[in-house]
Amino acid sequence: MGKNRICELLDIRYPIIQAPMNWVSGAELVAAVSSAGGLGTLGPNSGAEDITPDVEATGERMRAQIKKVRRLTNAPFAVNIVAGFGEALKYSKKVVDVVIEEQVPVAVVSVGRPDTYTRVLKDAGIKVLHAISTARHGKKAEQVGVDAVICEGFEAGGHKGFTELTTFVLTPMVADALSIPVVAGGGIGYARGVLAALALGADGIYMGTRFMVTRESESHDRVKEAIVKGEDVCTVSLQKEFMLARDLANRFTTEYMEIKRAGASRQELNHYLDEHSQYRAQHLGEADEAEICCGQVAGLITEVQGAGEVLNDVVGNISSCFEELKHRLAEFL
Repeated sequence: MGKNRICELLDIRYPIIQAPMNWVSGAELVAAVSSAGGLGTLGPNSGAEDITPDVEATGERMRAQIKKVRRLTNAPFAVNIVAGFGEALKYSKKVVDVVIEEQVPVAVVSVGRPDTYTRVLKDAGIKVLHAISTARHGKKAEQVGVDAVICEGFEAGGHKGFTELTTFVLTPMVADALSIPVVAGGGIGYARGVLAALALGADGIYMGTRFMVTRESESHDRVKEAIVKGEDVCTVSLQKEFMLARDLANRFTTEYMEIKRAGASRQELNHYLDEHSQYRAQHLGEADEAEICCGQVAGLITEVQGAGEVLNDVVGNISSCFEELKHRLAEFL
């Protein structure tokens, strides 16, 4: 695959970015993806053994993961900065300071305004990719100088806005509205999805769930097993206080929806979420009792592979998928 705008911007071989995943995408996964020619991204709690409210500890944990990635690979990689609002800004600011001090080449910024950290990161020579959910948000990000935007459709796992735009609709909307590179995610885990996203106008691909179910992923083995067993409609979208979350369907999602329908208060719902957090699933292995954020592509995943194998399979099958597409087009053109 030749160079395209994302490859040139990030100095990578393939325009495939491993999406950051809380408690999942640590140094080993990041290094494996980057070494295979994609761009690995450290997640917010990568490598952590517990939850900490300490700002300094948050930054130093990320610094340790950055250093570990560099011991494992010389390839470019990224760090996810969850900007946030209000009190959360003290944590993201500390991570930004560490990213600049460690001269990380790429920052993937999410959950926050694009003007919060773009200028300070770019002034430090760091490429900035900003996650957006509408073309309007993409235009704002472009105006403040981000290098590329990431748009995730409603199929994607984890937390997102309330727009409910699918990858098939959101990607061309954003690509038509912006002049900077566009990275598309949500429901993509195999070559056919990559080819479709490129046809929709994307320059790069954002893949999370498929990399969650890899040997290098920090997901607990019981979580990986649960996703592999998932079939058909195996995820649900949960409405939380400020956003939607797509999760693997399990006892946690059933109970959450039941208490919400029963009229539980905001405080009760938030307490339930705290007691059944991603940490308890991804780190402690409570795969049925706690939250597992993952996308609809979970229904297509049938085995645990190495991250490099996943990337190589995707890239290696694009040509054959393209030939099949040309054959289908020839039938009516």
